Amino acid sequence: MAIAMKIAGHISKSSWIRRMFEEGERLRQEYGAENVHDFTLGNPDVEPPDAFYRELRTLSQEPLPGMHRYMNNAGYNETRAAVAAKLTKDSGLAVAGDHVIMTCGAGGALNVVLKTILNPGEEVIILAPYFVEYKFYIDNHGGVPVEVWTNHETFQLDIEAIEKALTPKTRAILICSPNNPTGVIYPEESLRQLGAIVKKVHKRNGHLIYVISDEPYARIAYDGKHVPNIFPLVESSIIVTSHSKDLALPGERIGYLAANPRMDTVMQFMEGAIFSNRVLGFVNAPALMQRLVAKLQDESVDIAAYQVKRDLLVNALTAMGFEMVKPDGAFYLFPKSPLADDVEFVKLAQKHRILLVPGAGFGAPGFFRIAYCVDKAVIERSLPAWSNLAKEVGLKG
Repeated sequence: MAIAMKIAGHISKSSWIRRMFEEGERLRQEYGAENVHDFTLGNPDVEPPDAFYRELRTLSQEPLPGMHRYMNNAGYNETRAAVAAKLTKDSGLAVAGDHVIMTCGAGGALNVVLKTILNPGEEVIILAPYFVEYKFYIDNHGGVPVEVWTNHETFQLDIEAIEKALTPKTRAILICSPNNPTGVIYPEESLRQLGAIVKKVHKRNGHLIYVISDEPYARIAYDGKHVPNIFPLVESSIIVTSHSKDLALPGERIGYLAANPRMDTVMQFMEGAIFSNRVLGFVNAPALMQRLVAKLQDESVDIAAYQVKRDLLVNALTAMGFEMVKPDGAFYLFPKSPLADDVEFVKLAQKHRILLVPGAGFGAPGFFRIAYCVDKAVIERSLPAWSNLAKEVGLKG
């Protein structure tokens, strides 16, 4: 075999998201893009905020000397300080630039954290439904993923189930809020309970359990809802995030990790994470993007536009008979599959030129994901196809 057996095995189980997106390419070539309703990829259709382009023009017209050279592996001090100032405001804690590392997106940040904290065979609890790449990231660094379901009806944290899953090998709990794929926001009280559990374990036997909060959607919340900052609620918390969604910069691969300043041995963790950022081959986050996002920490894309799309789809699909939890954030719906086999349902949807991702791809068979970060016109054009699909599977709206 030309490639490692492990990688060959991973490819066979790899992302349903990309697989379905590629199927969409085939259908677009066959039927035309306007006749294919692609809801597979969380790739924002909106443009970055105007402030991004203003800063970009300034840097291109008035370049700083040496602005494309290497910097500290953790990133530019001024950028780290800007992120820390935003986190200080959001958390009420004194977060310093020394608690921040600029990274190549949230995926890069998460790999840096896992490499820093994991010994071979240690466990990371992931909460189903979960972003499928989590398992591969954990495997990258010798860890073992342990799946724990959220509440099957609400997708909220099942604190009791998480506590039961803790073992002497548990090294971290990985959460995502607002969640991909459900759009659920975990409330303060749940996070506070989670923090109390890991603190109790640490006090009892000296076993530090990190809570890693994956937050690329933290600024995308609806109906006046608020995404709690995890730092005041969980002492051993680490934030990993990117500006892929809130600034609509997925292709620029710019994000950061931040460690809770109250965490035991926080600076030892930071030293390890800076080293891991280097030896994983990231070296440092993109220089130009670091310069730009330093001044954009209070900026965001137009959240109201996403809410309009959410409401359009939720109202239409619910009227057709589809069942789902109305999301409070992110830009995904995660309805129940009308067929027992969610993969078969997704295949059936393709006949109506609707492209979806089966829940099995998120560790949650029996559901399917809709990414509504598409043009509103795509959603509107898709509604007759959705109606025909609903009738074919016997839904009665």
